[in-house]
Amino acid sequence: MPIKILMPALSPTMTEGTLSNWLKSEGDAISPGDVIAEIETDKATMEVEAVDDGVLGKIVVPSGTENVAVNAVIALLLEEGEDASALSGIDLATPGAQAEPSSGNGAAAPATAAPAAEAATAAPAAAPPPSRPASDGRIFASPLARRMAAQHGLDLSQIAGSGPNGRIVKADIETAVATGVGKAAPAPAAAEAPKPAPAQAAAAVAAPAGPSAKDLADMLGMTYSELPNNNMRKTVARRLTEAKQTVPHFYLSIDCRLDDLLALRKQLNERGADHGVKLSVNDMVVKAVALALRRMPAVNAAWTEAAILRFDNVDVSVAVATEGGLITPIIKDTDKKGLGQISAEMKDLAARAREGKLKPEEYQGGTFTVSNLGMYGISHFGAIINPPQACILAVGAGEQRPVVKDGALAIATMMTCTLAVDHRVVDGALGAEYLATFKALIEDPIGMML
Repeated sequence: MPIKILMPALSPTMTEGTLSNWLKSEGDAISPGDVIAEIETDKATMEVEAVDDGVLGKIVVPSGTENVAVNAVIALLLEEGEDASALSGIDLATPGAQAEPSSGNGAAAPATAAPAAEAATAAPAAAPPPSRPASDGRIFASPLARRMAAQHGLDLSQIAGSGPNGRIVKADIETAVATGVGKAAPAPAAAEAPKPAPAQAAAAVAAPAGPSAKDLADMLGMTYSELPNNNMRKTVARRLTEAKQTVPHFYLSIDCRLDDLLALRKQLNERGADHGVKLSVNDMVVKAVALALRRMPAVNAAWTEAAILRFDNVDVSVAVATEGGLITPIIKDTDKKGLGQISAEMKDLAARAREGKLKPEEYQGGTFTVSNLGMYGISHFGAIINPPQACILAVGAGEQRPVVKDGALAIATMMTCTLAVDHRVVDGALGAEYLATFKALIEDPIGMML
């Protein structure tokens, strides 16, 4: 029987993608490890390899098709001894749960890809029996399903799982919300009903639908052209909206004097010219950010309902503008790396980000983000936090300004940095102390070399 090749999930957040290009044609022989297609996710274009031998019998989803759901059948692979007649009558319906590669799927995500996202399934006519906890009391559910259950006040022990081995997935929570199954027991009558969480309140008040592009253009008497949103643009829009709605932002700004840092950068670039080393101000800012996080680990943290997580590693994400949207590649263990290594990694990550060639682990995660618009002449700005991180540092341009030094007016090169902070994790005094630590490293950059 022909093997169904399914749309793989190439990142934890991926629910659909664009099948950019088939690299094999119908009738081509395929062996395990052959690259058969390119798929555009929300952040990058990735290659997909075959895991079975056979002949590509039928391409179900053609090149260039957008919004292909994870686990949808994209092609059929003929096994040895089969011909085109075996393709007739094949059910191309999307399976309810993603099978493991060993079960015969014709394609799998690269070894570096994260676990597959859950596929949506139709709501059953009758509610299935509730999920049974494991013998040690655990209930198997995906992180997304747990967050959704918490938002809707659902008891996971009362919800049946349709994923592998009874795992509760996104579709199960959506079904429970629609059918009313799994509602947590109400609090005693005497207790005051809790107020909805910010995320629930935001979801409850849906924004009114605005006019369509055509209606707006007709109303204003204007012509227009439509630029379809790609997966990256949609993901960035969704995450930024969620961040502003659910994360309590506050902002702290500080001015840093750059003269000593610029002088040190010049000396280091002169010495490193023969070795191809050319440091940017941003490289030194990233290093200062990382060292300040190591000295103040309470800022290197994230919020969860159960606890604040303080990370052991300092992994700095750096915002990079690409044609498709914003992406934040990560320099891992930034505090432990020299300026030359940070510079080389940043150049490589930025180049591959603009080409859409980053691997998921190179842009997913990070404990703190740096966003620098100084090269565009922006003096200062406030950025939106990248959840689940607690902070993002917005870096402005270095510019000459009048300052008072030793009671006299002088000219100095100054840079304004603005820290956006999740108030649930970092209080105002802690954020201010972090910025003071960062400022000290920028204004006395020899400290970064120790």
